[in-house]
Amino acid sequence: MDRLVYVAMSGAKETLRAQTTNSYNLANIATIGFKADLSAFQSQQVSGAGLPSRAYATSSSAGADLGDGTIEQTGRNLDVALQGPGWIAVQSPQGSEAYTRAGDLRVDANGQMTTAQGYPVLSDSGPIAVPPYASIAVGNDGSVSIVPLGQTPQTVAVVGRIKLVNPAADSLERSEGGLFRLRSGADASSDASVQLVPGALESSNVNMAAAMTNMISLARNYDMQLKAMKAAEDNDTSSTKLLQTSS
Repeated sequence: MDRLVYVAMSGAKETLRAQTTNSYNLANIATIGFKADLSAFQSQQVSGAGLPSRAYATSSSAGADLGDGTIEQTGRNLDVALQGPGWIAVQSPQGSEAYTRAGDLRVDANGQMTTAQGYPVLSDSGPIAVPPYASIAVGNDGSVSIVPLGQTPQTVAVVGRIKLVNPAADSLERSEGGLFRLRSGADASSDASVQLVPGALESSNVNMAAAMTNMISLARNYDMQLKAMKAAEDNDTSSTKLLQTSS
């Protein structure tokens, strides 16, 4: 009896964890450049003294879906989308280098180029600082050009180049704030083959229909685990009554 209860209990617990991941994906369906989290179920034997007669369910992160989202034109000068594989290098809150596909950039009051979440955008030599300007543009190669304040449109200055990288997908892991970093803790090298699409943004790659279907499936699975625990309780009660009657 305890085997049934243990399997059902662990199954219900891990189903809730998977539902949390799925809800996180749904909550970020409108987040620019978001990559969906993946989760997977598997069974594990309970280790310890005695025969391996117990098993339990586990769910674990299977990484992130790094597939591309849809590129949508915005016409905004500081919006950029990545054309195919690649990442924009930013500075994480801890000061280390991290990577994002969210290209809704801006220049803050201190003249620093940041993402919409406030992460400083990096060049190969550090955060990009932008002097006062009359107009600004980002090129396909990540170069940031401005017409300085008070100058004519013919006076164009390149103030930096966004660091664009393309590390192997299996070398990346999700970090805080939706950022990614290398598992090794090192910094990725710049890759000149990575190209930007100016005036556009990449949407989240979460498939709403698939996520909603998964939510319903997980809810039904959770309900089934609860029913299994109730059946085990009913069987235990019936067995106790039989023993009391026979005595």
